[in-house]
Amino acid sequence: MAEEKTEETNQTEEKATSQEEAAAEAKTAEGSQNANAADTSKGSETTEEKKELTPEEKIAALEKENADLKDQLLRRAADFDNYRKRMMKEKQDTYDYANAGLLGDLLDSLDNFDRTIDAAKDAKDAKSIADGIKMINKNLVKMLEDKYGLTGYGKEGDEFNPDEHEAIGRMEDEKAKKETLAQVYLKGYKLKDKVIRHAKVMVKVPVSK
Repeated sequence: MAEEKTEETNQTEEKATSQEEAAAEAKTAEGSQNANAADTSKGSETTEEKKELTPEEKIAALEKENADLKDQLLRRAADFDNYRKRMMKEKQDTYDYANAGLLGDLLDSLDNFDRTIDAAKDAKDAKSIADGIKMINKNLVKMLEDKYGLTGYGKEGDEFNPDEHEAIGRMEDEKAKKETLAQVYLKGYKLKDKVIRHAKVMVKVPVSK
């Protein structure tokens, strides 16, 4: 009987101890939550204090932003101006040196003419000089045709074409059935398919009835 009473007392004490420990743990957890809430509240208040700028600070920030934007604008304006000047120079260079290739190709013909002129001073045979000039002309014409697409046109007997020929005059011919070239005063030239100089011609036309 005494042992049962002692056991009951021990159980009662253990139960009381467990309740006290649970209460202590709950109190500790509550204190921790309150501390965290306090820290969060304090941090929020600190952030709000940092975000809140004085009027002078706001003005200084705006002035800095304005200066940065102005600097960017000036840099872009300078870049654009440099680009514009570079494009103008390239365009001018293209215009100034557009014919550099053609002129370089013509130098050989000029050199050959100089040699022919020098040879003509002591030449006794005019035919050899004439043959030399014909050879220079042939080579020059071939170079212009092959490399640049420049072709000459206009021969006696060709059909008259007002898009390619410029009529200096007209003459009636009983044998003529259509307008043809009676005489070519100046050859015409085409650069590929474009007429760059019309041939100046005398046109032979059928007799009017």
